[in-house]
Amino acid sequence: MIELPAWAWFYCAVVLFASYALRGSTGFGGFAAMPLLALVIPMKILVPVWTLLTISSSATLFGKDRRHVSLSMILKILPSCVLGILAGLWLFKTLDADWLTRGLGLLVSGYGLYALWQTLGSGKVQTPRAVATLASFLAGAVGTLFGTMASIFFAIYMDALRVTKEQFRGTLAALMMTLAVVRGIGYWAVGEFGRESLLLFAAALPFMFAGIFLGDRIHTGLSETTFRRTVCVVLILSGLPLMLR
Repeated sequence: MIELPAWAWFYCAVVLFASYALRGSTGFGGFAAMPLLALVIPMKILVPVWTLLTISSSATLFGKDRRHVSLSMILKILPSCVLGILAGLWLFKTLDADWLTRGLGLLVSGYGLYALWQTLGSGKVQTPRAVATLASFLAGAVGTLFGTMASIFFAIYMDALRVTKEQFRGTLAALMMTLAVVRGIGYWAVGEFGRESLLLFAAALPFMFAGIFLGDRIHTGLSETTFRRTVCVVLILSGLPLMLR
């Protein structure tokens, strides 16, 4: 197991519990934990762990919307997405942990700014259909390279195809679980599931389940817009120290 001071273990437990409580109660917020955890855990260890957590949490939350999953859409997405996964695996093996950390910080802060801009009302721009294939490729590549943020590009893909709200939620859940399984197999094939990653996953699992369990039973007084803006600000701020490491 990697050596961390007691405060860092406590910090990781709080981040995991809080982020999955947000996801359990609102369906959003789980991926916000990734840049916060990357402040104390090396990316090369954290990314495989996050993949296993994504599989576990997606499977836990999948049942509600499974009847709305569009299998035909998943089959259309997979070819370009798999190419993106292969590109992401190559980059993950090639780049060192510092570059991965800075790249994640840039991506997280950039997305936080973009999402905040959308909540202010001026960002309601309809996505052209032509970007769907590129978004699918980037979902595979970015999700594999950083272990998170693939949902952003899947959302862009489905927005470009103008899917219904029910199909959006159900298919996104299925896609995230499928992508996590495929890239998990890829990490295993290139030898990235080391003993430290598996031990950290085992240690994180109870806090993930506890957060989801609590999130299912709580209601927030914040409006959806206020909540989204709060998360956006957290993402922007959490990305800055990663870029400066």
